[in-house]
Parts: sequence; C-alpha cells; structure tokens
Amino acid sequence: MAKKQTNYEANPAAKRMTVTREFEAPLEKVWKAWTDPKLLEQWWAPRPWQAITISMDFREGGFWFYYMQGPEGERHYCKVDYLEIKKEKEYSAQDLFCDEKGNPNPEMPSMHWRNQFIAQGGDTKVVVEISFPSEEQMEAIIKMGFKEGFEMAHGNLDELLAR
Repeated sequence: MAKKQTNYEANPAAKRMTVTREFEAPLEKVWKAWTDPKLLEQWWAPRPWQAITISMDFREGGFWFYYMQGPEGERHYCKVDYLEIKKEKEYSAQDLFCDEKGNPNPEMPSMHWRNQFIAQGGDTKVVVEISFPSEEQMEAIIKMGFKEGFEMAHGNLDELLAR
C-alpha cells in the first residue's frame, strides 16, 4: 500500500483551508471511521496522543464531546456540534476548544468543518473545508501544528482501514 498524501490548500484572505486525502477503502468504511466514536478514537489523535470520547450523538443537532490526552496526561477538551448530515455524502460541524464541562474557550480558535466523502471505485476521497472567523484564528491553528497532526491522524486512519 503506497503512502497517500494529505494535501492542504490555505486561502488566508477567504479565512479557509481545504484538506484533501484519498483512502484505500470503500466509502461506507471511511464514513463509519469518521462517525463512529469507537473508530474515531483509534485514529483521530496524532500519536502518542489519544482521543477519548466523553459523549457522542452523531445526528443533526447532536455533538461529539472529547478530549485529546497527551503522553504526560495533559488534556485538551473539544466539542464538535453537528449541523447538517447527508449520510455517506457529507456533514458539517462547528468545532471548538472548551473546558471539561463543554463551555467554549473564547481564547482558542473555532472552526466550521464541511467534510465531503466521494467514492472513487473502491477508494474514497475526503475533502474537508475548514472556515475560520478570522485570518488570525486560521494562523493560530496552523501554528499549533494542525497540518502535521492531521497528516499523522490520516496515517493512523490508513492503518485502521487496512485492518
């Protein structure tokens, strides 16, 4: 299996980033890996970090509340509010950093995600459009290592899909 490339296209003026990645797995399997908390936990965090689900209700109006736990036990809480879901086609969500009770952290960037899933023969292409309230928030996410971390997570997903 050849290593797939995660492609990033940043448009600071539009306050948007587009991430494109192909996975060697059928659409149904890739969709499930993005929407089932037991599977999400296995790939979402770049190692040695872990994603731990507190609760998840994957439906319009539902949310995923989780934290990323680092190797020293440190935790960063996040909440993903699901806005629109078109099964095995796309979903959109508002993603934000929060405290352990789910209260938004206004000091940290927030993002709007639109994830599209496109079947390509037996493979699946995922296109993620991430919009930010400001160019500064987009730059802050990039400086936090978003690109490197998401690429590592995609490698984790490749491994999960191959099993």
